[in-house]
Amino acid sequence: MSALVTPSAGAVFRVYSCRGALLEEVGVLPGPGEGVPPGNYGNYGYANSGYSACEEENERLTESLRSKVTAIKSLSIEIGHEVKTQNKLLAEMDSQFDSTTGFLGKTMGKLKILSRGSQTRLLCYMMLFSLFVFFVIYWIIKLR
Repeated sequence: MSALVTPSAGAVFRVYSCRGALLEEVGVLPGPGEGVPPGNYGNYGYANSGYSACEEENERLTESLRSKVTAIKSLSIEIGHEVKTQNKLLAEMDSQFDSTTGFLGKTMGKLKILSRGSQTRLLCYMMLFSLFVFFVIYWIIKLR
């Protein structure tokens, strides 16, 4: 809260920064008729006052805040792009897992059918295949 104070002639003002440090003391203000039109003190004494120091400090802090907000904005945009990329990757993985699940399900179904079938016929097929492989190997070795 600030109060409007009309300076009187011969008053001495202390100028403080926004953080409360004493910057300077402003000298005696001229009275009415002493170089300033009556009733119009203008900006006399404010050029070197704490108002300009606070204004400069506010500008500096505003610029610092603006740069931080810009950095956070660009970071959030990058995070958004990364999230979209990761979601696309997860969707692709999900579809691949679904197709793999279907493939494994079909394979397991075929294995169940195979296991329910006659064991003697399977054993016969395996023996015939083994004999064929040994015969081919023997024939390859014999021709050398």
